[in-house]
Amino acid sequence: MHKILKFSQENISFAAETLFHAELVAFPTETVYGLGGNAYDDTAVTKIFQYKDRPQFNPVSVCYSSINDAAKDVELTKLAETLAECFLPGPLTIVLKRKENSRLSWLCSAGQDTIGVRIPDSEIASALLSAVPFPLAAPSANRSSELSPTTAQAVSDSLKSNENLIILDGEQCKVGIESTIVDISASAPKLIRVGAISEEEIERKCGIRFKKRQSLAASAKHYVPNKPLVINAKSAERDDALLAFGTPFANDCRYMLNLSPTADLNEAATNFFYMLHELDKTEAKRICVMPIPSSGIGVAINEKLKAGSQ
Repeated sequence: MHKILKFSQENISFAAETLFHAELVAFPTETVYGLGGNAYDDTAVTKIFQYKDRPQFNPVSVCYSSINDAAKDVELTKLAETLAECFLPGPLTIVLKRKENSRLSWLCSAGQDTIGVRIPDSEIASALLSAVPFPLAAPSANRSSELSPTTAQAVSDSLKSNENLIILDGEQCKVGIESTIVDISASAPKLIRVGAISEEEIERKCGIRFKKRQSLAASAKHYVPNKPLVINAKSAERDDALLAFGTPFANDCRYMLNLSPTADLNEAATNFFYMLHELDKTEAKRICVMPIPSSGIGVAINEKLKAGSQ
């Protein structure tokens, strides 16, 4: 059975000791829960792939205490420093060139010469990173075919076959949707994944322009719930589950949750994965999702919904 531990210095120390022995610890970030292991240890990183049933050609991000701490493993550029000043700690992953003398396991980058760097904005994540002398490889703490977890219980439900996993409980993640990924390892910056920080906000604050990108729906299959997903729904049947946004349309659905009764996109992002998890557990035939504006963080929400409806 999983050990779900409340935040305390004693439990942080216990989790750190677990990580020293190449074992894994699930912990909350501001976005979703991460499945952490010593990023310098091939054995630990291999366990991450095994726990998640994740293909080993799929890179994982690495969490550090600060952007300066990351400088021991990656090449910091002026743009990286600008992005860090504007958004870190926070829900942004910056892809940078790996240093030749980096100790990072090559499994983190699937053998490539770039690394996705994360500085989580989370008291628990920060405490854990400060308690160990190594960065943590930390993709989302779920099986690759399942929804990203935003609560400790969702982690336990998804990784139930890994009985010895330690889970640090930080309650529900405050952002609730994955980090935005920006690749600045080459001359032209690329937006790899839309997440909690919008493309427009990055461009405005950092004075950069991204090339036109393709939809990420095809690469986001791990966001798909088990039930059929109907997006931009304007009606729903009795046997459906309704995921509302703002004022729900008239319905007699047996199951309904509201991402944000006030139509607040940030609140919707916070609740997104949690509510999908909850509705996916019901006996409903489908999950019908009301229209969500494609602006700001709504772009990321809609991309994940599109992926799930295909």
